[in-house]
Amino acid sequence: MTRFMTLDFADGDRTALLAQVVERARGPYGYVVTPNVDHVIKLMDGRVPADVYRGAALHICDSRILAHLARLRGRRLSVYPGSDLTADLLASEIGADLTYAVFGPDLEAFHTLQARFPRRRFVFVEAPMLTPGTPAWLAAVDAAAKAEWDVLLACVSFPKQELFAHALRIAGRERGVTLCVGASVDFLTGRQHRAPAIFQRLSLEWLHRLASQPRRMFRRYVVEGPAIFGWFLKTEVLKG
Repeated sequence: MTRFMTLDFADGDRTALLAQVVERARGPYGYVVTPNVDHVIKLMDGRVPADVYRGAALHICDSRILAHLARLRGRRLSVYPGSDLTADLLASEIGADLTYAVFGPDLEAFHTLQARFPRRRFVFVEAPMLTPGTPAWLAAVDAAAKAEWDVLLACVSFPKQELFAHALRIAGRERGVTLCVGASVDFLTGRQHRAPAIFQRLSLEWLHRLASQPRRMFRRYVVEGPAIFGWFLKTEVLKG
């Protein structure tokens, strides 16, 4: 693992990281988070409970920006976006025998996903509009905890998916792995579109999302996003 900005990031190439996820799916319950700049900022300023985020079994870097910052400190972060991780897992032979639960997307998206990956076993777990701690939230946690799955694709907004994954542990889920992977199923089903490859290679995927959804993304990328540089200085340059 590589420690950076108080988090322990998983090391290895994509094949090795995918194998770690599959191994977790076959063992005691745990969950995987995919830190990006927005996640780290909200962890640093307290908007995400530290025990929920740091309690994950794996932290897989989702951000080339974080990787660039880490390089300034002489460290290498293995970047594996959650959407790529999800797509690779569903297409890989090493995960062919697993059962996948889908939490977040509606039934139409669920059936589209089934049609795209007909050789995979899928379970639908309903995710109504949820507020943590409400009766509807507790009912959803209970249903997911009791369902038959090896991998739960938690695709609701950050940090609800992380809170949900953590709640499953508290509820007594004994085995399997939850992947906190945001819009991954939306990308696979065509409801959203990722940035062109050139934007991804240039670490400008954020710019494509801002241009595509300016009202939704302006605050995240323009107002709050630059705070990552201050937290980088505080946790990596000025620490101690």
